[in-house]
Amino acid sequence: MDEGLFSLQGRVALVTGGSRGIGRMIAAGFLEQGARAVYITARKAAECDEAARELSTLGTCVSIPGDVSTVDGINALVAAYTAREGALDILVNNAGAAWGEAYDSFPESGWDKVVDLNLKAPFFLTQALSAPLRAAAQARPAKVINIASIDGLSVNPQETYSYAASKAGLIHLTRRMALRLIDDNIVVSAIAPGAFASRMNKDARDHAEETAARIPARRIGRDDDMAGAAIYLASRAGDYVVGATLVVDGAVSLQRG
Repeated sequence: MDEGLFSLQGRVALVTGGSRGIGRMIAAGFLEQGARAVYITARKAAECDEAARELSTLGTCVSIPGDVSTVDGINALVAAYTAREGALDILVNNAGAAWGEAYDSFPESGWDKVVDLNLKAPFFLTQALSAPLRAAAQARPAKVINIASIDGLSVNPQETYSYAASKAGLIHLTRRMALRLIDDNIVVSAIAPGAFASRMNKDARDHAEETAARIPARRIGRDDDMAGAAIYLASRAGDYVVGATLVVDGAVSLQRG
């Protein structure tokens, strides 16, 4: 096998929501696999800066704090990125939010906050970064990886209406974007994670053993599980995976039916 098949040597990535959780797992994996630089963004500047400092032990990691839930925030992020780099090899649309509340009282604010960040932001950020993505794609395929969820594929018992709808929409948006952007040598795909320890998934973080008992693989996801999936899609190994959603969940979604 070609030793460079999974290499990210020389490539530049931008990971939204990269200061913690799944975004940080992916950023660390990219750096360990030889990326020239990984830019991370998050809404809380202090957390983003600190995460970049810690990740810099693995390679070059740069913090660009920002809020991608609005078009103004997206434009500011893109301006900050393009002031530093002329091309973008890998974009990971990971920033996300959730809201759980009973059907009878579920508020409009819980709908708009989640859908704006989980579904609208990946489209408009990718659109705004078209020029640097196309610049990278002149040499080899550029990659866009959308972080969805198994809750967009199967129904969980929690009343997270806007979250489930946004992730299902993101999975289909990935297909639609993939069909258009492959014309520009930009490969769009998605990952649907299951239980990984994070602030958003407090059950997996705080009750790992109890959560693992409900997973056919009998454990929650590890950092390397998520990093490995993202590296596969971001590297040359994933060049022919266009519009697909890679499920990384220990078979939970199969168990739901």
